[in-house]
Amino acid sequence: MTVTRSSDPQAHPKPELITVSIDGIDVAVPKNTLVIRAAEEAGIEIPRFCDHPLLEPVGACRQCLVEVATPDREGNVKPMPKPQASCTMSVSEGMQVRTQHTSPVADKAQQGIMELLLINHPLDCPVCDKGGECPLQNQAMTNGRATSRFEDVKRTYPKPINISSQVLLDRERCVLCARCTRFSDQIAGDPFIALVERGALQQVGIYEEQPFESYFSGNTVQICPVGALTGAAYRFRSRPFDLVSTPDVCEHCADGCSLRTDHRRGTVLRRMAGNDPEVNEEWNCDKGRWAFNHASLGDRFEFPMVRGADGQLRVVAWQEALSAAAEGLRAAEQHGVLVGGRVSTEDAHAYSTFARDVLATTNIDHRSRPHSEEERDFLLRHVVGTSPETGVSYTALEKARSVLLVGLEPEEESPILFLRLRKGYRQTGTSIRSIAPLTTRGLDKLGGGLIPAAPGTETEVLLALASEADHESAPEQVVDAHADLRGEGAYILLGERLATVPGALAAAAELAEATGAKLAWVPRRAGERGAIEAGCLPGEGGKDTAGMLTAAAEGSLGGLVVGGVDVHDIGITGGARVANEALAKAFVVSLEIRPSSVTEHADVILPVAPHAERSGSFINWEGRVRPFEASLATNALADHRVLHMLADEMGTFLGTRTVTESRRSLEASQEPRATGYPPRVRRAGVPQPGAGEAVLATWRLMLDQGSLQEGEPFLAGTAKAPRAAISPLTAQALGVVLGDLLTVSAEDVRVTLPVEIRAMVDHVVWLPTNSESCDVRSLSGRAGAIVSVTKGGTA
Repeated sequence: MTVTRSSDPQAHPKPELITVSIDGIDVAVPKNTLVIRAAEEAGIEIPRFCDHPLLEPVGACRQCLVEVATPDREGNVKPMPKPQASCTMSVSEGMQVRTQHTSPVADKAQQGIMELLLINHPLDCPVCDKGGECPLQNQAMTNGRATSRFEDVKRTYPKPINISSQVLLDRERCVLCARCTRFSDQIAGDPFIALVERGALQQVGIYEEQPFESYFSGNTVQICPVGALTGAAYRFRSRPFDLVSTPDVCEHCADGCSLRTDHRRGTVLRRMAGNDPEVNEEWNCDKGRWAFNHASLGDRFEFPMVRGADGQLRVVAWQEALSAAAEGLRAAEQHGVLVGGRVSTEDAHAYSTFARDVLATTNIDHRSRPHSEEERDFLLRHVVGTSPETGVSYTALEKARSVLLVGLEPEEESPILFLRLRKGYRQTGTSIRSIAPLTTRGLDKLGGGLIPAAPGTETEVLLALASEADHESAPEQVVDAHADLRGEGAYILLGERLATVPGALAAAAELAEATGAKLAWVPRRAGERGAIEAGCLPGEGGKDTAGMLTAAAEGSLGGLVVGGVDVHDIGITGGARVANEALAKAFVVSLEIRPSSVTEHADVILPVAPHAERSGSFINWEGRVRPFEASLATNALADHRVLHMLADEMGTFLGTRTVTESRRSLEASQEPRATGYPPRVRRAGVPQPGAGEAVLATWRLMLDQGSLQEGEPFLAGTAKAPRAAISPLTAQALGVVLGDLLTVSAEDVRVTLPVEIRAMVDHVVWLPTNSESCDVRSLSGRAGAIVSVTKGGTA
């Protein structure tokens, strides 16, 4: 019998096949295939601990030993003198492999390795978090000895050791497979965890002055083949066989990661990365893994509420709340619909249809963040309708020749995109450049180069790149970047921060056209791309988010339907003051899970289901549909169901009672979608800070003060400490040295942080947008604004 691995001729043109015999089965596999992979192709399982298909082979555990014979120069097949590790040896023509199934030698070798591993391994499976899903446990039963010859006292260590606030180490359980250290070094680029000492004393450890502060540390817990690494949030809370598992999709960012949600007795206890080779492979970030407790903090809205004449919210029945909402919206002369980034595509369609069919308005926007009219036109022209087949995909990026990042910090804003770019950099030498004010640690891990640009000057840099051929005096990095963007395999990735830089999106489109590079837009929130496809952008004559709030504050817009929006995130002129004034004057119907910045002004609150209790789909930044099912069965209602009920109360059939009905309605809808016009390149005035001033640069860190991360103290423990970053020249002008405090102020914002002096654009100060003790969201709509910077202050 011969087994041949199928191969896509487009993806792998005419691979050179090697025929090898494994336990008497001939299998043809591509050249350089590992023996252990060839065995998998033949359906033969070889036990292993250190081997992982996404990690480089290391041969650390020796559990996969097999007998190998190869032809010599005369063609005589001769066995190797000792068993070989099948996870490090590549196949060769005519090779004959005998696994534990047919070879007593291989079977004895594997039994010996297992016996050595179990000498000091504790027999505490009933209390170990890995018990019930442990490869060591399973393989000890299938490939180990029935009895142990060890009669001495097992080695023990003090435990657990906090590798970080969320990852704990039980050293006596470690089998030294090096999966965790290889993941940290090869995949995440955070080599702060390593094997230390030698021989019997060898153990996993951390560098004393470098804690394991990685955004991807939870993956080491998942791939650990024993119970050596555990998560603090899940430790001792349940056994795997007590859990009910549901396939899921992450709701935190636009990557669209596959997850597995495990729950018990109506409570989500843990989430694991799913295996999806097209998207997240087998990885996810710590935020997606551990930030799921926000809906179970005790302040969740369980019942509808209506604000009475005394100004207090009181719990009412659904019918009374819907009647009050319908009456208030009918009384308003103009309406607006604000949609947050947490909603599914089906929910977004319901909001869009509700705005146009029930409220008869084109005042609808999903952008609960800094935005612009230019961005709306760009999205409709370059983003709507694109897909992995027609646009940019993860798999394309990991094989890219060149990638230009503009207004995007992948490690902070799109972590799986970051891992794919790092994979491309390590495996195919992808050239990565970023137009930004400073080189971040994430860009360093991508081997990336910086094209320096102060916030607000990105348009000029992009136009210089597009017209580089006409300027022989252009800077070297501009010349190199322009050359790299020409030809196949070049990509330009844009972040949502460019929305507030006049002309930047149009200049990026012009650069893509001039060089032939493919263009992709990467938002930060999970629901943004689906909301665009569902029509949650203002139509002709319609107002965007900022316009609706400004009109409401002026009294010309009287009714607002708000779903999952934090007004502090919007970044409109006047900041939270104008937003709060708008909400106070308008009649507000809020669809929300927990109290938010809208709650104190809401006239009617309609509770909706959190992510774990609803079905639907997201569309990730690629344009790939990512469906998910409810993990918990409850009576909570999704946004699309609540909007259908409200529309019914107002005399209109919305047709979004269920996910299926909403999807069918979306597919069949002929909604008047806003027209996208080619954005014009508008040049912004270059910021000119004076003495004691600087240009503000800011973006969100992955782990910050976001509401979806509340209720998870272990995760918060690994958030980066906020710092105010300035260049040495700027520090010299301010008289600031390392260790000083720096106060940044503008309008009603005043932030004091420890200073970090680093190589970056002069006369620029970088702050995290919304981290502990540092909230500059009211200025985030004007990254590039002039702020006052002074030495000292009180942190």
